[in-house]
Amino acid sequence: MTHALIVIDVQNDFCPGGALAVAGGDQIVAGINDAMDDFDAVVLTQDWHPAGHSSFASSHDAAPMTLTQMPYGPQVLWPDHCVQGTDGAQFHAGLAVDRADLIIRKGYNPAIDSYSAFFENDQKTPTGLKGYLRTRQISKLTLVGLATDFCVHYSAVDAAKLGFDVTVQVDLCRAIDFDGSLASATQAMTAAGVTLA
Repeated sequence: MTHALIVIDVQNDFCPGGALAVAGGDQIVAGINDAMDDFDAVVLTQDWHPAGHSSFASSHDAAPMTLTQMPYGPQVLWPDHCVQGTDGAQFHAGLAVDRADLIIRKGYNPAIDSYSAFFENDQKTPTGLKGYLRTRQISKLTLVGLATDFCVHYSAVDAAKLGFDVTVQVDLCRAIDFDGSLASATQAMTAAGVTLA
């Protein structure tokens, strides 16, 4: 069984000092690098928003972390983050980026946010990751990265729905934990058949 490590959004804006910092986001970098040797493939995802993205609170004259309705459903309005070409969108300097077989950029469609590494938030538009993994005959995935309760959670659930054997290595993730989001993400992942290790 070919086994891939999927490293979710270990980018400057999600690390301390970033625009949407996850507490301790930088503390997982060394452990992720160490884990890379244990896998047949390594895939990195990179949040990659155009300026003025529809998921940004600034695009709606709204307060960050409030909810709005989009054509595809409810959407958290975030602080501007991971804007294409900015330092905040770059991978954490300590991450062993050169070890990646593939880098998947997501969230680049200005009208749709994209938490999952597999689908945009409309749950229909694919990123291409499923096809890549199937072509390489990879069936087992371990997910790590930022943030447990958003992009890791949605990626893990989608991967399980697509028939992959999915583990989230919790010690190599960090959560935002906004308004109970970590508890509900944990419940959703478990219900989808994701192993939390």
